[in-house]
Amino acid sequence: MQRLMERLTERAPEAAPYATPGAAPRVAYQGEPGAFSEQGVALHWAGAAEAVPLPTFGAVADAVAEGTATYGLLPVENSIVGPVHEAVIALGSRPLAIVGELRLPIRQCLLAPSGSTLDALTSVESHPVALAQCGRFLRAHPQLRPRAVLDTAAAARAVADAGDRTRAAIASAAAAARYGLVVLAEDVHDPVDNTTRFVVVARADAPEGRW
Repeated sequence: MQRLMERLTERAPEAAPYATPGAAPRVAYQGEPGAFSEQGVALHWAGAAEAVPLPTFGAVADAVAEGTATYGLLPVENSIVGPVHEAVIALGSRPLAIVGELRLPIRQCLLAPSGSTLDALTSVESHPVALAQCGRFLRAHPQLRPRAVLDTAAAARAVADAGDRTRAAIASAAAAARYGLVVLAEDVHDPVDNTTRFVVVARADAPEGRW
């Protein structure tokens, strides 16, 4: 893990977005539609990629290694909580090459069903890394019992499906719009400059593989 993090630190400045001729590349990411990783795919490929949601970082790495996805997008480091260990492990345990990177501003929001109020909420769910980014907010609202789930967008979808006005999710404003939730509080993460570093991965034997 330490050696892999050192190699990640040595990466070059982020590459320009890809301009892939012909068919749009299939880009795997961890999470459900509305996840921050999906936003990263849209940003890096300027909307010219097919975003493929998968449940785990390992599934993303496997899809690229097996050739069912052209690229994968993995979050490897957050400015608040540091390395995203599960993603780093997935990257280091498959025959993958890093071929690009980007830094995505992360704006965490508190989402709930329409008609909910902050005072009436009793629980909040999100990815463990997202919950860790919001320590100050959660300490200020101790009535919110945190619950870790697979990803931020999955939390938003589950809260929307349940329709329980005592449940909330921490996710993006885009996830709120996608799943019909309201934003009760914006920027609930700790620092204002919350960013996540993503790496673009391809098969190690791909022509652009160079890491």
